Order: sequence, then structure tokens, then C-alpha cells
Amino acid sequence: MTPVTTDAVPRTAGGAIARQRRRTALLSAAATALLVVLTAIGLGTGEVSIPPVDALRGLLGLGDPGNVMLVQELRAPRVLSAVVAGAGLGVAGAILQRVARNPLASPDVVGVTGGASLGATAVIASGASASLISPAALGGGLLAAGLLGLLAWRGGFTVSRLVLVGLAVQSGLAAAVNLLIVRFPAELASSALQWTTGSVYGRTWTEVQAGGGIILTGLVLALICHRRIAVLDLGDDSAGALGLPPGTARPQLLLLAVVLASVAAALTGPVGFVALAVPHIVRFLAGPPTTGTLALTALTGAVLLLGADLVVLHVLPVHGLPVGVVTATLGAPWLLVLMLRQMKPNAGSATR
Repeated sequence: MTPVTTDAVPRTAGGAIARQRRRTALLSAAATALLVVLTAIGLGTGEVSIPPVDALRGLLGLGDPGNVMLVQELRAPRVLSAVVAGAGLGVAGAILQRVARNPLASPDVVGVTGGASLGATAVIASGASASLISPAALGGGLLAAGLLGLLAWRGGFTVSRLVLVGLAVQSGLAAAVNLLIVRFPAELASSALQWTTGSVYGRTWTEVQAGGGIILTGLVLALICHRRIAVLDLGDDSAGALGLPPGTARPQLLLLAVVLASVAAALTGPVGFVALAVPHIVRFLAGPPTTGTLALTALTGAVLLLGADLVVLHVLPVHGLPVGVVTATLGAPWLLVLMLRQMKPNAGSATR
């Protein structure tokens, strides 16, 4: 009986891993197909409708010259901004939640998007060139992360301190943004206020190429570094025993998440709840985190943000709403559910 018993556990574990890989592959294929469909809809719908196939061909520079111009110059930057920013936010949230070992951690919570908002709002409200908005948002996000790191690591890192300090930083930055909006001229303040709710309107190819390049590089690095994240999941003592110093690896991974979230915010503004919700959705559908589920997280984030933007453009009766309104409307109940789950007696054991 002993040989049967000893072989049963590996065989069962191997079967579970194989099933999860198949499920992740199927979900990734479905998310990719849905993303292609949403992209075709986004490129083809508007005041001038273009058939989906022709819209995709126009993105590649093929077909009718009028369609090519309409798709490439007017619609593609908005669609692609939503795709790359959604992917970046999803992966940034997944990294933050796992490294901080807190399911409520996200760029919205720890101050990163608040810093990006402050940088961009300062540029808009001062009337400076619009080309400075994205660099200012990126710089603001990095500065907020630096402040968070300085305060959270003082006296030794703890997960609870990171989240609590992040909430304080986010609140302070939000107050600074409101002060800028109130103090500057009404017409500039209105533009700044719209940006702070999150929007992909008016994006240019220059912004998409710069931001998209950084985000794609960050996504590749995240996939490469997934083994480090998995080792940190075991706890600091186990990670150190396996040769991965947590004091070095954790700040590096947090910096990667901050860059992804800051560049995404530079493209779309501080779109809320995407980074928080997407990792939980993927975990619910695909199971425990793996390299494959991290790639699925990027696809899901892209689908969610692009889908929300299409709802703003073509479903809601009020025109001109920022995409952040939709994500916040969907995300607020989700956050409430997560908080209620965390209050259950045994909820904390699942996140350690």
C-alpha cells in the first residue's frame, strides 16, 4: 500500500497544476479574442461607422485611405491608450497585493495615483504646455512612491505600516490636488478636475508610443521576475533561506509596480479600482497566481479599461464622461465586498 500512497500526492498535485494551466490558457485565449473584438468596435464606431474588419485593416494601414486616416489619427491612440494602461494597472495591482501581502493594496490606496494626479494637475492648472502632463504625472507618481518608501521603511518594514502610510500619503496628495483646483483660474481648474477623474480622451501617438513602450517593458520584467514574487509569497524567512534577500527584492518589485501605475496614470489619468479589482477577478477565475495568471491579469486589465471606455462612448446617455466614472461606479461595491470579506474571522489567513 505504501508505494500507492506516496505516488498519489504528486500525481494529484500534478493533475491540479495541469488543470490550472489549461484553464489559464483557455481564459487567456478568451480574453485575447474579447480584446480584439473590443478593439475593432472601438476603432470602427463613432459618427462615421466602419465595419470591424475594415477598422482592424485600417489600423495596419490597409484599405480605404479615408478609413486609414480616421482610424490611425483619431481613434487608435484612444483605444491603444486604454489597452496598455489597463494592462499596466492590472499587473501593478497584482504585484502590490502580493508583495505587500494585502488584498486591498493598489496604486489608488498607497498614493501612487495621487502623486501622478498632483503632478499633472500642477501642469494643467498653471497653463503650461500639454506635452508636460505625462512627464509630470510620471514624476509625481515616483515622488509619491519615494515619500511612501521613506516613511514606510523608517524603523523597519511592515505590511501594515506600508498600507497605513500609503493611505495617509494618498489623502494628503488628494488635498493638495483639490487646493490647486480651487486656487487656479476656473477654465484651467475645470480641465484639471476632468483629468483627475480619469480619461483617455485626446491622447496622441507620441504619448501612446512613449507610455506604451515603458509599460510593455515593465510587463516583460514582471513576467521575468515572477519567480521572485513567488518566493516572497513564502515569507521573509523562507525567502532569505532560499537566497532571495527580502529587503532588496521587495523594494525593487514595488518600484516596478510604481512605474507601471505611474505611466498608466500619465496616459489615462488616475483611473480608479482597475488595479484593485483585476487581480481578484483573475484569482477567482484562474486560481492561485502563476506566470500564466500574471499574463492573464494584463489581458483582463486591458479588456476592463477598454470596455469601460466603450461604455462611456456608446452606452451611457451622457456624453463626455471620463472613463474613471465607470470604473469607480463598478469598483466601489467591489471594494466594499473585499472589506467585508477581510472582516471575517478567518479572512486574514488567506492573505498570509
